Amino acid sequence: MKFFSLSFVFSCLAVVTFAQSVDTFETSLTFMPDDTVEATSLDPWQVIGDADWQARNGELIGTAKAGSSGWLVYDSAYQDIGFHALFKNTGNSETGILFRLEKNGDGMKGVFISIKEEVLPYQVTLDAQGKELTREKLRYAGGIWYRLAPPPVEEDDAQAPGGNRIPPRPKPPVDLPVTPPNTDLRPGEWNQIEIFMDLNVIRTFLNDGSEIGGAVDDTTEANTGIHGYGPFALYVGGAGEVRFKDIMLKDISVRETPEEEISSRFTMQRINDMYYSWAADAADFNRDGHLDVVAGPYIYYGPDFTKHKEIFPAITGSPSLEFPYNRVQDTYDFNNDGWPDVLSSAFSTTLYINPKGESRRWKSYNILPDVSQSEITDFVDLDQDGRPELVYSGNGSVRYAKPRAEDPTQPWEEFTVSEQGYGMSHGIGTGDINGDGRIDILNAVGWWEQPEALDDESRWEYHPVAFGRYGHRARGIGGSLMAVYDANGDGLNDVVTNLNAHGFGFAWYEQRRDDDGNITFERHMLSDDYSEKGVGDVTFSQPHGATFADIDQDGVKDFIVGKRYFTHLDNYYDPDPYSPPVLYWYRTVRNPDAPGGAEFVPELIHNRSGAGSEITAVDLNKDGAVDIITSTNVGTFIFWNK
Repeated sequence: MKFFSLSFVFSCLAVVTFAQSVDTFETSLTFMPDDTVEATSLDPWQVIGDADWQARNGELIGTAKAGSSGWLVYDSAYQDIGFHALFKNTGNSETGILFRLEKNGDGMKGVFISIKEEVLPYQVTLDAQGKELTREKLRYAGGIWYRLAPPPVEEDDAQAPGGNRIPPRPKPPVDLPVTPPNTDLRPGEWNQIEIFMDLNVIRTFLNDGSEIGGAVDDTTEANTGIHGYGPFALYVGGAGEVRFKDIMLKDISVRETPEEEISSRFTMQRINDMYYSWAADAADFNRDGHLDVVAGPYIYYGPDFTKHKEIFPAITGSPSLEFPYNRVQDTYDFNNDGWPDVLSSAFSTTLYINPKGESRRWKSYNILPDVSQSEITDFVDLDQDGRPELVYSGNGSVRYAKPRAEDPTQPWEEFTVSEQGYGMSHGIGTGDINGDGRIDILNAVGWWEQPEALDDESRWEYHPVAFGRYGHRARGIGGSLMAVYDANGDGLNDVVTNLNAHGFGFAWYEQRRDDDGNITFERHMLSDDYSEKGVGDVTFSQPHGATFADIDQDGVKDFIVGKRYFTHLDNYYDPDPYSPPVLYWYRTVRNPDAPGGAEFVPELIHNRSGAGSEITAVDLNKDGAVDIITSTNVGTFIFWNK
């Protein structure tokens, strides 16, 4: 995927500080536009209403006459549209953007986003001269659950306090190194707005903030609200002026399926065509000497993986409307009977016990009911006793859990690592950060140092580091599985991670130490949004699955990452949801002349499957090369490393 050069990008985006304060505001771009509007003249525009408009210095400037208002109408019509712009309104002016402007009897109608003290969606009617006749606030719609808003219900307004906004986040702990930025409207200053008009839902994102959504209920048409069609228009009203620049447009009714591309380094085998799982793992489940794959409800038997058998009832999901059974799966012989079992984490964690070759479904046990916060977990021998633990977030805290040696089917013993407020839904990792031989725990807001002695009472020492970021309208922070390894060969473990699983960006963090041994990290960006050029000209959103392994057998780990398609179902709640679901590996190259002493060279593995919540790297056929297993909403895949 190629970088799109934008003249408006501020140079400050190239250097990003670790902590995002509540006053930070940076522009971004979450889609690849079809058209960038050059504000050099009013030739492609039509002025209606009672306002003066002019094009000057790359800006469109509107001034309303006293007690009046006016519109600047673009010369191209759209039904479904993605819109990006920077705007500024001064004085007591009101501005906004009108979509689907079309004839309505002797006048016109459209869907209007009003921007004054707040941002709100309306349906408006105008007379033939552009004078506003009616303005009706749209009911709340949007969120992650649908693309087409269902008919209104009486309780609809209760879904979002404030009418059209998602409830505010809880107040974070004071020592977090990254906090949600201030995305409020800045009167008299430049603001960024992105709007998506799709079917009967309009989704507005001000200053990269949370969605402001509305549903268009047009009872004059069958299939209410989806048939509006017409140009968009800029608005000015009240006393003062408004300015627009960097207007970018995309016809989001047009989607592209790229010609399939597979890396020459890998051979792809699709072992299931259906949507069952966002996770996979491998073990010799039938003890025939060959590794098998588990993905959701099925075991796929090696070495050819053409036969599969369910361990629990297999029912396919709808990628548009449903999330799968599980987010992460792990394998281990938990009851020590010689047969690998399966641990599956979703809204709770379920242990499936292998029936030792018997042709029946596996018995299940809910061993951790409270991991619903974690979309990403890690399974590692944290205390180095020979048996792995599950590392996750629960009830706002970083935790790990151990199976009970006498009976692993009973609820596991849980240990709390952090205070409340530090557990994140996305991003978890483990590794020895400080070189003391003990395995530490990481997430998007720092790392926790494992103490010399473990108990169920004391908390681990917390070291704040911003290993994730807010932005791109994501309410959460953090990526997927975080990689801990020595990227530049200086003997210190570094961190490679996605920054926001539902947004954009990944980076590697170079570990540094001063003369007193104090540890700091310097961030080196690998990929940002479309306003910045990523390494290798690669940029994509929704990097929800990742892992690390030595793909090229050079003795250095590499980073593997993929885009989760429809990560919040089939809609425009997340940025750039419909771009190709790519899977990449970033080859780690130690280079003393590169910033930090390491390069990360992206190589495409596949452009039509992406990743779920988990990527598994394992030598599946025992030929000495690490293979890659993914399970997504388009099937389950093995990428054989040649």
